[in-house]
Amino acid sequence: MDLTVWRAFVTVCRLGSLSAAAAELNHTQSAVSRQVTNLERQLGVPLLERHARGVRPTPAGEVFRRHALATLDEADRAVRAVRDVRDGVCERPLAVGATPSLAAGIVPEALQGLLRQAGSLRWSLLPGLSAQLHDRVPAGDLDVAVVTDAPPGLPHDPRVERRFLGLDEMVVALPAGHPQAGQRAVHIEALADQTWVEDNDGSAALLRQHAARAAVGARIDLTAADLPGKLALVATGHAIALIPGVLARALRADVTTVGLVDPPTRGIYAVTARRDPHPWAAALLDQLATAFAAARPAHATRPRQEHPAPA
Repeated sequence: MDLTVWRAFVTVCRLGSLSAAAAELNHTQSAVSRQVTNLERQLGVPLLERHARGVRPTPAGEVFRRHALATLDEADRAVRAVRDVRDGVCERPLAVGATPSLAAGIVPEALQGLLRQAGSLRWSLLPGLSAQLHDRVPAGDLDVAVVTDAPPGLPHDPRVERRFLGLDEMVVALPAGHPQAGQRAVHIEALADQTWVEDNDGSAALLRQHAARAAVGARIDLTAADLPGKLALVATGHAIALIPGVLARALRADVTTVGLVDPPTRGIYAVTARRDPHPWAAALLDQLATAFAAARPAHATRPRQEHPAPA
């Protein structure tokens, strides 16, 4: 498929208007409309729906938009890398991957500390799920991946090194006016009648395991597409959610947290390649350890016994 068409579709979604997208892309509205129609024909599903003030993506269109945006970002990085080689700029960029919760807080803080040391170092940050990011390190796509061992755990791969950064205690995100807001910690039984929302299988597994230990259930009645969507449902009072403790400092103002008694935890790891590591990878790992220590309350600092992930 032509990435020009993908770029047109992403622009239409961002602006919510075919005419506005055409003006930004310096195309005619009919040309942009044809591009979207051809894309829908190739995929075999409608991608846009009209409303009173313009257009918005259908559920299928939203899925395609997210993947298209990631592809376009990667394509732009590839073009910049080639131009750097052409122009004699051969410094190797630092490619970092992180889970959404870690990309929202400690990883940008660690990169800020690294740049104070390195100066004009070029870098990129790619959010993703732990298993996917872990695999991209030995493949050479990432220099450092900051991941968790939440279910189903991390795979064993002799091609990578894993540095344990610490244990992250999960907390419960609540709307600001929730009756439990302001308490230091609650038993999961006090939340057994609540509606929960989850955005990934790992967090849902931690919640179910924690509730099962207390012989109660957790009604995960809502599913969000991503972490911002999950927090939006919490903020508007539709549900509560289990979230990483390191995310608490980066929450929106209308969401608060409460701790759990004997909370579920997840290990945080920085993954690097054994062969040909980036020259600044070790310094970034030190910055990550510092940022993680500052972002969480004091608790266990030794890794849990690891078990091979199921095949």
